[in-house]
Amino acid sequence: MDRGSGPDAEKGQPGLGRAALFGLCPRCGARTLFEAPARIALACEACGLDLGALERGGRLAGLFTMVLAALLIGAALGIDALLRPPLWLSALVWAPITVGGVIFALRFYRTALLYRQYEEHLAR
Repeated sequence: MDRGSGPDAEKGQPGLGRAALFGLCPRCGARTLFEAPARIALACEACGLDLGALERGGRLAGLFTMVLAALLIGAALGIDALLRPPLWLSALVWAPITVGGVIFALRFYRTALLYRQYEEHLAR
């Protein structure tokens, strides 16, 4: 995808939410940022950008996941205290919310860090 000409060139970079959801490369916008649900690819298959060199701060992802887990546990306990749903219903509801929330939060966090590193790399 060429960002140098046409109507897309005026729009600039996509929002972080869209970039995280679709795994958009910061250089070309191709959907090649992730090789697994929350793992950054080593390089963009479309433009060859070395994504592995740009990814930093991955160690804080564990802390980020712990904060999200605490928020989800608090929400689950609050809803359980108010509504008293059966255990099977709680498991049916909270399992997909937890998995989806953690994966999207990690994708968003890693995309934000990678895009920031890419912008700093361009500024040099």
